Amino acid sequence: MQITINGEIKKLEEEVNLDQLLELFSLPSQRVAVELNREVIRKKDWGKTRIRNEDRIEVVHFVGGG
Repeated sequence: MQITINGEIKKLEEEVNLDQLLELFSLPSQRVAVELNREVIRKKDWGKTRIRNEDRIEVVHFVGGG
């Protein structure tokens, strides 16, 4: 299966959910927003949101400051 994460094409051997995807690619799960095919997915739904072939995922980090 092939997906795109933050503009980079990645290959997956099997279907995973968003939680597993972040862990698999060592992406942080705190202070981030995840967009799947242009739709923001709430953190509480990551465990039940399956990643499928050709999905496009954007992981955006929150940066604080003042």
